[in-house]
Amino acid sequence: MQAYRRVEMSVGVFVFLGILAIGWLALQIGQVGGLGESGYTLVATFGDVGGIRRGGNIMLAGVVIGRVDKVSLVNSERAKVVLRIHKDVQITEDAFASVRTKGIIGDRYIRITQGISQKFLASGQEIMETESAINIEDLISKYIFSGNAK
Repeated sequence: MQAYRRVEMSVGVFVFLGILAIGWLALQIGQVGGLGESGYTLVATFGDVGGIRRGGNIMLAGVVIGRVDKVSLVNSERAKVVLRIHKDVQITEDAFASVRTKGIIGDRYIRITQGISQKFLASGQEIMETESAINIEDLISKYIFSGNAK
């Protein structure tokens, strides 16, 4: 009976530690609740972000370099996006940020294109050059109602 209890206790401790490890890993990977956040923040303002949400990817040369930290409305006409960039990635002060779509109807993400400047943005600074999301519905409606469709 004593050996049976010892096995039960060992299994219980092992399962508990496993659950703690999985929870910690989920927090680190998903950056849930701010616990896994690291790096520095930049700001970009767009006319239309096309549905970008918190947690969306930020890519440079096809590589994820960060996540969208916050999206908010400014002056009821522009969208302010706070970007959290990995600490080992430096963004030039003349960089260009654009809203892109993965595939035809895929997720939206922010694409950063580096400029030629040798100076880099510091935490909290703004990416001045931005390009808003392309709205497919608007393009189709312009084509249909322009009289060019046959």
